[in-house]
Amino acid sequence: MVTIAFKDLALTNAAKRGMPHERICFTPHPVWGKTDEQMYAYLEGNDPVSGKPLMKEVIGALTDPLTADESKSGTITPPTGAPTFIDTADNLQQQFLDNGMTDFMPIILPTRERVDAMLKATSHKPDEVVGKMTPAQGAFPAWSFTVEQVAVNAVMAGALPDYFPILLAIGSTGISALFSSTNSLVSAAIINGPIRDKLQMNYGIGAMGPFNQANATIGRAWTLMSKNLDGGGIAGETYMGSQGNVINYNNLIIPENEKDSPWTPFHVQKGFKPEENVISFFFGFNITQGQGAKGLGMKPIPHYHEAMSANVAPFASLFGALFILDPLVAHGLGDLGFKTKEDIANWLQKNTTVTVKDVKTMLFSGLPRGPEAAGLTDDSVIPKWPKADAYNFVVCGGQTNPYHQLANMSYRLSVSIDKWT
Repeated sequence: MVTIAFKDLALTNAAKRGMPHERICFTPHPVWGKTDEQMYAYLEGNDPVSGKPLMKEVIGALTDPLTADESKSGTITPPTGAPTFIDTADNLQQQFLDNGMTDFMPIILPTRERVDAMLKATSHKPDEVVGKMTPAQGAFPAWSFTVEQVAVNAVMAGALPDYFPILLAIGSTGISALFSSTNSLVSAAIINGPIRDKLQMNYGIGAMGPFNQANATIGRAWTLMSKNLDGGGIAGETYMGSQGNVINYNNLIIPENEKDSPWTPFHVQKGFKPEENVISFFFGFNITQGQGAKGLGMKPIPHYHEAMSANVAPFASLFGALFILDPLVAHGLGDLGFKTKEDIANWLQKNTTVTVKDVKTMLFSGLPRGPEAAGLTDDSVIPKWPKADAYNFVVCGGQTNPYHQLANMSYRLSVSIDKWT
């Protein structure tokens, strides 16, 4: 059963998985936020696609014998397109555009010479399978892809060969930057290790803006890979974000400012050595500019920790909190006694609280269960997240102002970049 808003998605996905005659019953849309009376009216009404009484149709779909066509099944091979294209450069740009293989901005054409130059940046063979990727685990079949196919997308995005091992590391995780959810979700990646300086990545002034080729094209390549190597990003089919999100163009690529940070680098927190090159992944809803620290300019010591707690309070509890702190804020927190990232995480976990009543009104929030729920009332005050590891920190910025940015995003995993050189 599917709501009418997802008719094309359901029919297309069933066909692509070898079941073009799968029985699907449709309800009106939306079902979210409806009363019991409104939902019963849906069930007692007609299927908006077939026009048949909905419940009668559902029972028939479950009990009637399959027809000959409905019994057929098969497998689908992802399209790869022609190996070569002989025409003008403008027509080739149009070919990529018409087939949904771009982010709808001009690309660098992936000529044989450019792809070969990209492949020289890794010791791995062009036909080696890097991994598998899907816009939604369990909902869409995962596509496998090779080193050479990643190289094609890297060229298209404008990446230089030196960036290629990072893109292979991204591909090896199977993490798509474009999720099929109706929520307009976004992705982020933190980059640590000497490779940040080797590639002249920007972790200072304007680090998350359009001011650096490596930062920009690595993020763009991740989006193109997510379109071309897993079939993601097809609006209405494999992407259902109701409004979309501008961050999906380049994602959030955050090289950590390790040299100006008073704390352990993020990858070392995750068990890697300082000299290793590592990329760490996050995903969630959004990123916002944090409010200035309480009393900034009026008191000798800004209350950074209080400002951070106030900023995170409205977040949905489905995802955690990723703080991107200017080095000035990190050092300011150190002066306040927070000598490690764990110190500030523990403080925030204990002091960022909500009431049970507030939790009940939040989208994507869950109440404590089991023994933790005993004796709770609507007025009970509980932590925003039950564990401190929901709070993560990366130091990034050029120290022109003690600000932070805050993403409602959860940590996923960290992987080595070095293994792809």
